[in-house]
Amino acid sequence: MSNSLSRRRALTTGVGAALGLGVLAATSAPASASPAGSAGEETKSLDELYQDAIAEGGKLVVYAGGDTAAQGNGVRAAFENRFPAIDFEYIVDYSKYHDVRVDNQLATGTLVPDVVQLQTLQDFDRWKALGRLMRYKPAGFSKLYKGFRDPQAAWVSVTVIAFSYSYSTTALGSNGPKTPLDLVDPAWKGKIASSYPNDDDAVLFLYSLYAQTYGWDWVAKLAAQDVRFARGTNSPGEAVNSGLKAIGVGGSGSAVASSSPVKWVVPDGHPFMAWGQRAAILNQAKHPAAAKLYLNFALSPDNQKASFNGWSVRTDVTPPAGLKPIWQYPNAHVDEFPRFMADRAELERLRQTFALYFGEVQGAPTPGWLGLHPGA
Repeated sequence: MSNSLSRRRALTTGVGAALGLGVLAATSAPASASPAGSAGEETKSLDELYQDAIAEGGKLVVYAGGDTAAQGNGVRAAFENRFPAIDFEYIVDYSKYHDVRVDNQLATGTLVPDVVQLQTLQDFDRWKALGRLMRYKPAGFSKLYKGFRDPQAAWVSVTVIAFSYSYSTTALGSNGPKTPLDLVDPAWKGKIASSYPNDDDAVLFLYSLYAQTYGWDWVAKLAAQDVRFARGTNSPGEAVNSGLKAIGVGGSGSAVASSSPVKWVVPDGHPFMAWGQRAAILNQAKHPAAAKLYLNFALSPDNQKASFNGWSVRTDVTPPAGLKPIWQYPNAHVDEFPRFMADRAELERLRQTFALYFGEVQGAPTPGWLGLHPGA
């Protein structure tokens, strides 16, 4: 997904039986008490937190969900420009690979990241129940949308990501598809690129909304449109931006008015989807002071106002003209997505159903092969 913070990546194979038992123990052990952190919201300034992080050693590792390393460039630049003395590692991979990577590292006593920032929302509730997450309220915690903060402060959402479809105004002018329903118009056959819904859970949710709204007949018609499927939610936008295809489905974008030749659509009365990307400090983080600095910076009003898509996780940051806060779009299904992610059996059934229509996932993971301990 271009210009976003978002997602995942695979572990090496051949893990022995002893390690498998270690993973089981790590995920089934009784939860230990989480460090309380501050009972109230953080009161230190960013500059004070910066000095704490320097005194701690000046190192920070974040495992962030996303599709390509370049998606982290904006975050890296903003953080490094503000806090140049911090050795900052922002490692992007598919969230579905980062989460099991963290589980494996915990099981083997080799934890690398201080902060996890992922699309796999269900993992944060699981890690919370296992006592893996530090309970901490960054400054502005009470200003976050209620669905974007854990009641016990085990995690917060630091950015809003939304998925829909887009089209090239260079190729189509103002005559692009007005709603997702129009994607099955025969006029668009051979002109659509999409990320695989059976590879990415957020794209899967988007496609499940389409199927729920328009029916499985619509899905069958889309499957007959000669859609170019690829891994990575960056792929639809790249296909449209390059002129390879006129329409992209299952990617992020911005509804802020701009001169871009690609229109990312928020369809009135039709489904799209959005969520708050969750972030948390791990209890066993080697650099908790730097981790606190990161969360406070990410949630700071100035940083939230700089959101590329105009949406903030904060209730006190006003979106640009023409936009509402993301939770005021019922067709974005903001509160439904966490429930979808929690029902892994239903999600797997849908994944395999879409594979029947669109085929099995093909291609290498777009972030590359990061292995067991990136950032170590």
